[in-house]
Amino acid sequence: MQTLRRGNSGAAVAQLQQRLKDLGFNIGVIDGIFGSGTEAAVIAFQKSKQLGADGVAGPATLAALDLTTEVADDLPIEVGPSVIPRVTVEVVSKMFPQTPVANIRTHLPFVLQALEQAGLADKNMVLMALGTIRAETESFEPISEFKSKFNTSQGGQPFDLYDKRSDLGNQGRPDGPNFKGRGFVQLTGRSNYKTHGDAIGVDLISVPDRANDPTIAARLLASFIKGKESKIRQALNAGDLKTARKLVNGGSHGLDRFTDAYTIGQGLID
Repeated sequence: MQTLRRGNSGAAVAQLQQRLKDLGFNIGVIDGIFGSGTEAAVIAFQKSKQLGADGVAGPATLAALDLTTEVADDLPIEVGPSVIPRVTVEVVSKMFPQTPVANIRTHLPFVLQALEQAGLADKNMVLMALGTIRAETESFEPISEFKSKFNTSQGGQPFDLYDKRSDLGNQGRPDGPNFKGRGFVQLTGRSNYKTHGDAIGVDLISVPDRANDPTIAARLLASFIKGKESKIRQALNAGDLKTARKLVNGGSHGLDRFTDAYTIGQGLID
């Protein structure tokens, strides 16, 4: 059984915090970070059970809490209030220094509305969404993926390297070009088009280009983040921007732009 102590972070800590709170030991915000509040709550619990009151959640303390190190993906983490009214064109333009302000002014309302409707209006998740746009489509407009060596073989048909990508749910030609990256989040692959199209009530399989409609693109961005919300929140609460980015992109592509936008936004949005 894992030992948890001050300085640790992650889902196991959030589970510990939730259990302590359920038992009436106030730890403050459930944020997945083992700080002084969590340590004080652990000590109080240990004293109530006549355990060694050292503030470290070792095997005996975790057993007394009926906890294991198996952590559910849907572990609840408290979120902050909506920051949507404070996310202005001026603020976002500072997060996107190379982007035409007109593009931000045109498309930002669609993005903010979609995030609010999806319950992703708190500071961390708004910055997650904006950082994702900066990494994927820095022009702040929904666009189609360009042909490159990563998606098209030398001398081959456009996007042929995607055609038989079973991990994307593709079934062969013409799935590659049909389900290439589109929108603010660069949604890619038949499976993602089906899953997130169904989630927002839009048929993207028959008309994939609808993923570039600004309203739909914004809702797809929110849907994609919502689908990984718990893990993204845990990563962000732990200050792990690399993992948060990987949960959306699958790798570290655009991590520098994502990190820059997220960090700038943290200083601009109260």
